[in-house]
Amino acid sequence: MSSVEIKRVKPFDLTIDSIAPDKSISHRCAIFSLLSDKPSFIKNYLLAKDTLNTLNIVSKLGADIKRDGSNITIIPKELIEPDDVLDCGNSGTAMRLFCGFLAGVDGFFVLSGDKYLRKRPMKRVTKPLSMIGAKIDGRDDANLAPLAIRGSKLKNFTYKSKIASAQVKSAMILAALRAKGVSLYKEPFLSRDHSERMLKGMGANIKTSLKEDGYEIKINSLKEPLKPLNIRVPSDPSSGFFFAVAAAIIPKSRVCLKNVTLNPTRVEAYRVLQKMGAKVEFIQKENIYEPIGDIVVEYNELNGVKVEKNIPWLIDELPALSIAMAVAKGKSTVKNAKELRVKESDRIKSIVKNLKKCGINVVEFEDGYEIDGGSLKEAEINSFGDHRVAMSFLIAGLINGMKVYDTDCISTSFPNFIDILKKISEVKVGD
Repeated sequence: MSSVEIKRVKPFDLTIDSIAPDKSISHRCAIFSLLSDKPSFIKNYLLAKDTLNTLNIVSKLGADIKRDGSNITIIPKELIEPDDVLDCGNSGTAMRLFCGFLAGVDGFFVLSGDKYLRKRPMKRVTKPLSMIGAKIDGRDDANLAPLAIRGSKLKNFTYKSKIASAQVKSAMILAALRAKGVSLYKEPFLSRDHSERMLKGMGANIKTSLKEDGYEIKINSLKEPLKPLNIRVPSDPSSGFFFAVAAAIIPKSRVCLKNVTLNPTRVEAYRVLQKMGAKVEFIQKENIYEPIGDIVVEYNELNGVKVEKNIPWLIDELPALSIAMAVAKGKSTVKNAKELRVKESDRIKSIVKNLKKCGINVVEFEDGYEIDGGSLKEAEINSFGDHRVAMSFLIAGLINGMKVYDTDCISTSFPNFIDILKKISEVKVGD
């Protein structure tokens, strides 16, 4: 699937109960299961390339894995030193979390990934881990994969991160669980908090608090294995957001996204879309590990918006949100989003370059961009190997058509995206 071409769509009313399971939670389910000594039961695990790679790594570390479709049983055993490279595929989440997890495990481990992941910066994780005793080596002074980790004894720490990053935070929490004593992690404000929620649910002694100067986590080292997971992975609001934007930009359209996580740190993009004028309704159904429910989005005329706060809560949705901004009345501005430059592609450049191809006036900043809303024109788009860029511009194509190249990356996070897209538009997949 090297290219996908999409045609202009008519108004639609779509209920989607097959949104891909949440990728972030799926990764964590697989990794965190290794912190227990009893089997973990995970329903609705995401069967995408990246999350299957993570499952394969867990197996190489010694766990037995039983699969029944998307229902996974992970039976942990004593961790072993693998005789092969641990392939993280395209997932920065997996690589960064495994850095933290393996830093305190006796053995030698090599983490690598595809050509895109090997270009992504890892020093934001390897540097603070090295400060507490981790032995990590790699290209560019442990900034680029492959990364070689020799597990060692870790010191407890007090670390104040300059950025709010769920991946950095999660890596440091996992390291702290194997360090001696009590560790303290601080970030300028709350990033996505799946790790804290899930680990607390498993019995980890973790305390969180919001302070005037940011968000603070107190982590006690593990004295015994954690309780196993028994969880159903909710649908991914980040994946669902592509179709939320589709409903918001196509007149007389509506979409209902079923059984997604309503975690406040995961639905910020929907609130921005709501602020722009779209009709958005949240319907909570349960709240065990995560609040879960439905999200309904209906078309309404959109207006420009400034996005400067809570950036870590919507960093993955900004490519799709930029499509809504491109058709909104007036100017929209994204600031404080330099993190976009170190995702699967430099998403600031990817968004700006491709929107210009579509006839939209865009100004690039070091930490964001300004979009002058207009009319999206049909164009040929390069995804730069970035699944979210590829899917965002296919959604843009619902207005006047679009052809997107380098689309194999879509399967890394949303394997049935094209199948859902075919329910509302004519789609041509190229070899």
